[in-house]
Order: sequence, then structure tokens, then C-alpha cells
Amino acid sequence: MIEAINLTKKYGDFLAVDNISFSVKPGEILAFLGPNGAGKTTTIKIFTTLIAPTSGEVLLNGIDPVKDSDAARRSFGIIFQDQSLDDELSAFENMELHAVLYGVPKKLRSERIEQLLKFVELWDRRHEMVKNFSGGMKRRLEIARGLTHHPKILFLDEPTLGLDPQTRNHIWEYIEKMAREENMTVFFSTHYMEEAEKVANRIIIVDHGKIVGQGTPTELKIQTKTSSLEDAFLSLTGRTIREETVDGMDQMRQRRRMWKK
Repeated sequence: MIEAINLTKKYGDFLAVDNISFSVKPGEILAFLGPNGAGKTTTIKIFTTLIAPTSGEVLLNGIDPVKDSDAARRSFGIIFQDQSLDDELSAFENMELHAVLYGVPKKLRSERIEQLLKFVELWDRRHEMVKNFSGGMKRRLEIARGLTHHPKILFLDEPTLGLDPQTRNHIWEYIEKMAREENMTVFFSTHYMEEAEKVANRIIIVDHGKIVGQGTPTELKIQTKTSSLEDAFLSLTGRTIREETVDGMDQMRQRRRMWKK
């Protein structure tokens, strides 16, 4: 369902993604982990048509997003790391606009919007302007919106950042249910190791743009002779504190501009 072949992305002299190859099967939930600046968000942006790779090939549901971005976009949903809601619209209007843009049949729109807003416990606030929502409420709305069109592939970039454990568990239970029942492929990044270990069927760990480890949580612990996924992660990526690069901040601003187009 997702395939990367010798994928590379350069920003000047900076090599953000360094010749990586992997595939993700239909219905699989894959965690894409790495320290800050490891290449996670850049890889997701390539998959979601926001930037083009410097070299290599990507296929989503058999579609090359570089050659046919519109068809590729219809295959996936995306929940960004940074907010992408329209603050001047209500929660319902944000959901409805997304449903229209993704071609959800009119007779299904209201039903799905109601179902998802109730799921994230925002139905009673559906007519309120999003600018009045708290950060957690906005995050829940973004997750509901990303599921509106029942995508074949769901990309999640730090999806539960800032949410309490109860809400995180509630959301992941729903996503896991959709993956099982609709054979939806889920590709997500997170810094919560317990989340990755609990939810993912398989994990890929990247550092400095390269894949440094992959396998199930148990396989990674065996490979690194560690007793926890966090220790396995540190064994593969080191213990040096990483900081978000200036390039990374510029790229996030570029993503917002490109997506609005």
C-alpha cells in the first residue's frame, strides 16, 4: 500500500532523507520513529504530495504522488503535526468542507460528521467557532476530520501530542478498529514509545535520514539486547539531545502554504 524505493531528499547541502527503502502492507499499522531532525516529517511530506523527492520513487496505493498528486491525495488522510484547521469556521463547517473536498457522497456527510464528532466528544460544540477551542479540542477535531472520508491510508504526524492518556487510548482504539474493519493502512510518527509499542504492528526507526532499525517491538528489543522499546530506540539513535533545525521550521511553514493551495 505504501512503497518507498531509494527515497532521498536534500535541502542544499543538508540530506534530510538518505536513500531509504521500505514498504507497508494494506491494513498494517506502522510507527515511524526517530529523534528530532531525523527525517520523519520530511518523509511524510513526500508521501503526502507536499514536497517532491530529490531522487527515488514513492507509490501510494499503486499511485506515484509526484506524477498524479490529485489521485494520490484521494487515497489518504493526513493529520499534521501543526494545526491546519480554519479558526474562522465552526467545527461542523471544518468537517463538512473536508468531506466536500474529498468527495464524500452528500447522503453520507452528515452521518459521518455526527458519528466522528460524537466520537471525539465535540458534537455539542459543533456550531462553535474553532478559534474558541482549546488546543486539545482542536487536536481531537483534526483527528475526526482526517477520518471523515475513510481513507485507504492514514498518515499521522505526532497525532496525539498534547492529549491526555484517556483521549489517546480512545482515539487509537477507533483507528485500530478502522484498520481492521476497512483494511486501512496507518503510518504514524510519535515520541511516545509506549504508544508505538502498544499500537504498531511494526516499527521503523530513522536517524540522520537513514533507517537504523526495523521490526516488531519484540524484534527490536532482541536486536539491541534491551528490555524496553525506549532503550532499544536509544541504543539505535544515541542519547544526545536533538533540537529542531531551522530547516525543519521553514519546511513546516511551507507545508501549510502548499496544502492550502
